Amino acid sequence: MVQDDTAAGGGRKDESNLQQQLKKVTELLPGFVVCLCIALIAKVAGSFFPVVGAATFAIFLGIVAGNTFLDRPVFEKGTKFSESRLLEYSIVLMGATLSLSDMIAVGFSGVGFILLQMTVTISAAYLIGRRLGFTRKFSLLMCAGNAVCGSSAIGSVAPVVGAESKDKGLSITIVNVTGTILMVALPVITSFLYGHETLHTSAMIGGTLQSIGQVVASAKFVNDEVVQIATLFKIIRIIFLVLVALAFSRVNTEEEGKFWQRPEAAEDRSKVKTGIPWFIIGFFLLSIIGSLQLIPGVVSEGAHFVSNQFEIIALAAIGMRVKFKTLVSEGPKAMLYGGLVGCCQVLCALGLLALLF
Repeated sequence: MVQDDTAAGGGRKDESNLQQQLKKVTELLPGFVVCLCIALIAKVAGSFFPVVGAATFAIFLGIVAGNTFLDRPVFEKGTKFSESRLLEYSIVLMGATLSLSDMIAVGFSGVGFILLQMTVTISAAYLIGRRLGFTRKFSLLMCAGNAVCGSSAIGSVAPVVGAESKDKGLSITIVNVTGTILMVALPVITSFLYGHETLHTSAMIGGTLQSIGQVVASAKFVNDEVVQIATLFKIIRIIFLVLVALAFSRVNTEEEGKFWQRPEAAEDRSKVKTGIPWFIIGFFLLSIIGSLQLIPGVVSEGAHFVSNQFEIIALAAIGMRVKFKTLVSEGPKAMLYGGLVGCCQVLCALGLLALLF
């Protein structure tokens, strides 16, 4: 009798887990299907207008749809999944198409460029924020979001600096809006200055843009080779997130007192749990396996194909999640902050590219 009760209890638990999974899938499905449909339309349109390309169509169709007839809460979870998870899967699969020799092409100059670019971005974002009257905590969130990897970096650093949820939400919004504007502007700038030469264009896009989704989207405006190299530059920035979080754990986030003398620094350092994201690890593992020639050609080609399809769907989702009303709601002061930091990033990148490459 006891065994029957135990078995029945286990059965109910399994059924409950199944129901939860089905509910989760049901919530994700509407947004995913919409992004898939936009991606398919973009692919067709891109075949008729190859100069424009499917990526451009996917982003702009997503922006139009997401701000008009498809601006509904029911699509929120599905578009978020498509933007984040599908892009992560795409990056992992991209690793199967790149070898270690491709990564070495970035070189010491590339790593030095990223370190200097991140240092200047953090310094500029903090000084501008303080000049405009924002708090230390909020300014540090803006430093991490712009220098490293957008909202992911802000989410990782927020508990380290003890930021409030409203500061976290506002900084994510500003960083995403700034990155969206630069996402479209940088391919134009690099076309004018570098004629879309691969290394300079990739370094500018991968070393400047806020989120990895924006990097892929912006690079896709140019070509697939720039997508790959720009992603490498971005991955280097993401890896340095650990160092940024550790450094910020030493900051005195109170409005009074010296910048680096935080009384609870030792305690906070123990709370820093920022690690390298799983998809970066997966990317490098597949790259190593591919470099050892252990991935058959047909598998590598298949990975490249699937990666491209995931990219287009993710780009449609990125477009869907760009909201014009956000630009208006955050106020001129906050948007000025984001704009000034974005300008500093671009100008710094231009100077460093002239010096290092």
